[in-house]
Amino acid sequence: MNARKKIEVSGLRLSFGDKEVLHGISFDVYAGEILGVIGPAQSGKTSLLRCINRTIEFTPGARVGGRIAVDGQDVQHVKDVHGLRRKIGMVAPLPVGLPLSIYDNVAFAPRAAGARDRAWLDGHVEQCLRQAALWDEVKERLDVLGTKLSGGQQQRLTIARALSHQPEILCLDEFSIAIDPVTTMRIEDVLKELSRDMTIVLVTNLVQQARRLAARTLFLWNGHIVELDRTEVVFSDSPGDRRTYEYVNGIFG
Repeated sequence: MNARKKIEVSGLRLSFGDKEVLHGISFDVYAGEILGVIGPAQSGKTSLLRCINRTIEFTPGARVGGRIAVDGQDVQHVKDVHGLRRKIGMVAPLPVGLPLSIYDNVAFAPRAAGARDRAWLDGHVEQCLRQAALWDEVKERLDVLGTKLSGGQQQRLTIARALSHQPEILCLDEFSIAIDPVTTMRIEDVLKELSRDMTIVLVTNLVQQARRLAARTLFLWNGHIVELDRTEVVFSDSPGDRRTYEYVNGIFG
């Protein structure tokens, strides 16, 4: 692949106390791609995302070794951690709306970064809600509490809020775990559009979601990379490792 490396992970180790959960893994993510990350529960998938944007630091006892670089810069040496987290948007498995209006949910981060021009904020909020495929459903009630929306709408609001930072990388952690299949497909369409302008790392417990969306898929198991290849290879009848075939076909996991 000739694309520029957006994220480089080298020898990444993560421990919580005496328990190591990521065992020296290495891989790259290329600019403009969707990388799917699959694997059984407790394989380290969520922890991996949290290492990339350094929210792992909020967990007492977490120790990170190895190197993660974004655009060639080691994230552990970044002084502006808040700037790093604005660059790397994160969407959690369950929607966590701020107790604010729909408008203020999306405007919160830009305002915190110093944006004050109302016309710019209005346009930015609309753009983010459109990108999250939510604008048409809420444009007449932007003053309603975001927590009053349906579960699927709240998850799309979470995506809009992540986009409000204007991130270059979007990390999604099992975003569809609590929403219906129709809404899931709508968000998948959103992600395909977003991948034209940003790099996406998609952790999913739905292996077929990775098959639909990802250019490449990484199979993580017990903190080790079992396989990383083009998605069509990972989901073929003859991937590089027999365990990959067994996992994606539901034989275990």
